[in-house]
Amino acid sequence: MTHTQTSDFLDPLLGSGHKGYPRTQAPRRRSEVGQAGWNVLAGDLPLPLAVLKREALEHNVAWMQARVRAWGVDFAPHGKTTMSPQLFRRQLDAGAWGITFATVTQLAVGVAAGARHALIANQVVSDEDLGGIQLLLRAHEGLRIVFLIDSVAQLALIDDWAVRHADSVPFEVMLEIGVDGARTGVRTHAQAIEVARAAHASTAVRLVGIECYEGQGATADSAADRAYTDTLMDRVDAVAREAVANGWFECDEVLVSAGGSAIYDLVSARLAPAIGKPVRGLLRSGCYVTHDHGTYQRFQVPIDARLGCELGESLRAAMEIWATVQSRPEPGLAIVAMGKRDISFDLSMPVPIARAARGATATSAVPPGWHISALNDQHGYLRWDASEEALAPVVGERVGFGISHPCTTFDKWHWMPVVEQDYRVSDAVAMHF
Repeated sequence: MTHTQTSDFLDPLLGSGHKGYPRTQAPRRRSEVGQAGWNVLAGDLPLPLAVLKREALEHNVAWMQARVRAWGVDFAPHGKTTMSPQLFRRQLDAGAWGITFATVTQLAVGVAAGARHALIANQVVSDEDLGGIQLLLRAHEGLRIVFLIDSVAQLALIDDWAVRHADSVPFEVMLEIGVDGARTGVRTHAQAIEVARAAHASTAVRLVGIECYEGQGATADSAADRAYTDTLMDRVDAVAREAVANGWFECDEVLVSAGGSAIYDLVSARLAPAIGKPVRGLLRSGCYVTHDHGTYQRFQVPIDARLGCELGESLRAAMEIWATVQSRPEPGLAIVAMGKRDISFDLSMPVPIARAARGATATSAVPPGWHISALNDQHGYLRWDASEEALAPVVGERVGFGISHPCTTFDKWHWMPVVEQDYRVSDAVAMHF
């Protein structure tokens, strides 16, 4: 990138063509948004609007990095959650070893944002993606990229590509251990050994680690989750020890990586196994950065119990979406101007968490019976218990919603304001999906 391209990437020009930017305001650089004097509750920005609470965001980044450091492992948070260069920088500046991605396209965004250690927690198989990795390695001195393998068939494709590109350098790869019925990864010990042996024999790759993903088996029951994690990580350890014994790892230290955002404490305890060779454990949690009011909050309750954390001491919900009540078409129903284009709904519906009357600059709690029953593209169906009719929302009122699963809210926005407790806009971040 040229200097101008880098500036436009890290500090894009925002304007009324971006959802959530006020049409009555002139365009501004992202870095200038905090000086505009805007306040969400004062009506300075159009709704619906996704916002990040600065204090909670900063707390989450610092708290998780401190935890990982105390556990004696390193951190490569998953960048697909936010795809925000500004948030990548916060994570790296806090001490993250690197950033994790799911695709080579995502990887390129992270490298442009300054990441120099990168995991692709996925299999790379296409010629375009293999070539894209080589271009990035040539363009950025000191860049390290590691991706996953799980089959001899995948290795054959990589070998074929390397034969046709004799000037390429060997790819660094990690062997993925999978779970029956889940996503990618070898299912048996015998398969793992076959792939590890083939990787060692290949001149196109260097085997530098072993990886798994435990999140799909998490239940929020501590006993069940502990047993599940130990069973999976025992498999990882067994394969790693056999690979060390056979000299298949071509590196000074073996990377051992796992971790989603549901039982990250349990898996972190197993990321530094004694396998006969130095190990760098890498946790990959991503959703922690904003946390949520739904799925991950439910998983955090048993984590807090295991860690002995008081309420509010660990992760805090940092993302909210604010919308206007636009219609009261029938008893017990209000339509809010917010839908599937604005907020996540893949794991559970949004959670009403606060309200502010038209013209009010302070929020108040919502009645416990308020809930979203359905979403259309641009509409949310807000309902309440009959006993709460006296507290029902009115047309023009603003309602704030918590989310479940931040990944699928971030990808609906190109930017988000960062706000203080009083909803004064103090900063902004941009997303590149």
